[in-house]
Amino acid sequence: MNNPGRARALNRAEVVDARFLEQLDELEASAGELPGRKGAISDFDLLELFESQLMSRQLDLMARVKRAENKVFYTIGSSGHEGNAMVGRATRATDPAFLHYRSGAFVAERYRKKDGLDFIHDTCLSFAAAADDPASGGRHKVWGHPDLWILPQTSTIASHLPKSVGTALAIAHGKRIGHAISVPEDSIAVCSFGDASANHATAQSAFNAAAWTCHQNLPLPLLFVCEDNRLGISVPTPSQWTARSMAARYGLEYVYADGLDLEAGFESVQRAVETCRARRRPVFLHLNTTRLMGHAGTDFEIEYRPPAELERDELMDPLLVSARIVVERGLLSAARIRERYEQLRTRCLEEADRADGRRRLTAVDEIVRPLAPYSPEEVAREAERTVAASARADAFGGEARLPENDAPKHMAIQINRALHDLLLKYPESLVFGEDVARKGGVYTVTKGLNRQFGNARVFNTLLDETTILGLAQGYGNMGYLPIPEIQYLAYFHNACDQIRGEACSLQYFSNDTYRNPMVVRIAGLGYQKGFGGHFHNDNSITALRDIPGLIIGCPSRGDDAAMMLRTLAALATVDGRVTTIIEPIALYMTKDLYEKDDGLWSFDYPAPDESLEPWQPRVYNEAAADLLIVTFGNGVPMALRAARELKNIDGVEARVLDLRWLKPLNTQAIAQHAGQCGAVLVLDEGRPDGGIGEAVVTSLVEHGGADRPIKRVTGVDCYIPLGDAAKLMMPDEARVVEAARALLK
Repeated sequence: MNNPGRARALNRAEVVDARFLEQLDELEASAGELPGRKGAISDFDLLELFESQLMSRQLDLMARVKRAENKVFYTIGSSGHEGNAMVGRATRATDPAFLHYRSGAFVAERYRKKDGLDFIHDTCLSFAAAADDPASGGRHKVWGHPDLWILPQTSTIASHLPKSVGTALAIAHGKRIGHAISVPEDSIAVCSFGDASANHATAQSAFNAAAWTCHQNLPLPLLFVCEDNRLGISVPTPSQWTARSMAARYGLEYVYADGLDLEAGFESVQRAVETCRARRRPVFLHLNTTRLMGHAGTDFEIEYRPPAELERDELMDPLLVSARIVVERGLLSAARIRERYEQLRTRCLEEADRADGRRRLTAVDEIVRPLAPYSPEEVAREAERTVAASARADAFGGEARLPENDAPKHMAIQINRALHDLLLKYPESLVFGEDVARKGGVYTVTKGLNRQFGNARVFNTLLDETTILGLAQGYGNMGYLPIPEIQYLAYFHNACDQIRGEACSLQYFSNDTYRNPMVVRIAGLGYQKGFGGHFHNDNSITALRDIPGLIIGCPSRGDDAAMMLRTLAALATVDGRVTTIIEPIALYMTKDLYEKDDGLWSFDYPAPDESLEPWQPRVYNEAAADLLIVTFGNGVPMALRAARELKNIDGVEARVLDLRWLKPLNTQAIAQHAGQCGAVLVLDEGRPDGGIGEAVVTSLVEHGGADRPIKRVTGVDCYIPLGDAAKLMMPDEARVVEAARALLK
């Protein structure tokens, strides 16, 4: 087996397989000469762990064989990482797990914790993308199960770590607000990843948030499991880097365990789990592993790793160590191990063939179904549901002080009142983000909520949007209604993948088994009189609109904002949806529409049972038929002022359509109103490429209304500068009027 020529000639999976069988031959030949063993691990634990390792290995070998036959579609294996079976054994079926893709043996162990489940059968269904795969319903090869608290992950570079922090915090948070979480109170969260992924900014964000939480003396029962195989695909991890950087990490309990040797590693793994569970503190379990058979089936390691290096790592195969221990203890003979190994090989190959014959997803509607569930009648009922009138009166300081009895107010105040009502209505709801507590947010939108509801329900977070959105996912996993705030739209882009790759994908990849509902508040858009430059005048929502399943609302007035929040909370509660509301900063304090002190952009607070019908726009001057102006957010009052000038000077009657909902976009309503007007002007403060304006024009082409003059008014394809120069980058009323006149000619 030490012949480099042979190493080059054979598939590495075949090399690993052959070496294991050869060792069994050697062990059999040495029968009676091997020393007896007695280690820290019991015989029973050892045998079951070894069985899990064997199952995981044969599934890897099966995948290589059946991928060549086009019967399975995934070949990233767990070989060399089978020591994670110890973590699976030490944790419970009610410990939420966010797993690395090399977690086959962990999952095999967790399957033991519930009767009636078949690990090999289910995993083969997942490999084959069969529609009855219990993890994802045939949408992806993921580790997951609805009854085992394994939440499906497709992350490869640590983007699942922040939500594991959020989940651990949510587990410990239930007692503080009397919320019954969906797992036992002494549960822990488990999150596994590779040593290369530990260097990713997202991972560092999670480690920092965990340590910061611990420093604040808040319980955080989270087990980080770094499976260190010393490789990031082809890039070696520097020697001792993981140990030296993480062992000294403040706030994290560091535990090393040898994942290559069950006898050597078992006690350390048990200690890590017990420490995490008993002390409710984050633990970093550094699990020594090796990588066998390359990164994936298409990875030919021989092209970038010397044969001697491959041979060295293959000799570290944990199955070789486990087999020797089992034989030396006299628990199984080498012949019996071989028999079982081959039985599992046959079983895996046969199950893969059967899985290949199962039905796969064949219709678009079926594939999309769990991505964005929508139950309109239930959502409407939930949005209209209110708490007892007496409870509201008490909370607001008396019936006379109920907000609906007050004079019309601007948007910031109405959002504040709506959040107050949501916190009353949903005892499980939490408002959090940077500066939202005592300060009340940069624009005082959350002012007074912390005083009214306390630090357990309205609290500040780290200055880190990745952490904020990770917390939101974790709380959503545990049945809370998180309402996180992103301070500025520009800051969302730092953490976009927490929504795109993680939050919005969970229902889809779990076949709607797991949900992380949330209402994300994002202050954004432009027109802040040049303040702050592009970081505070960010009008780009393209990255949000591109996220599958995400709901995006953008109100232009305070009453709509309040009712929209109620609808978004209902969509999150009923259908588990991930929702966002973009709050136009420039309109937070706007009270007037046409003239100073006219008060026409201040509105009554809507009664608590009033909400917005999802996806429906608001129409102004509906009888007008000369021109339709389609816009949203800051564009609405601008369009209304432009419409008044067009009427007074040109005699043009303009209808204004406030989209309100930017995703899904109501293309039918746009086409309907366009069909009733002689021309269409699309006003979008964003840039010309990728914005709402493009989507509106496209919808007119596809759904009717494109048979009349159409024109767009947009911002400039440039960052927004500081000071008065900002005015040149975005539309103003003069440009709108000019464009309308040109269009109507």
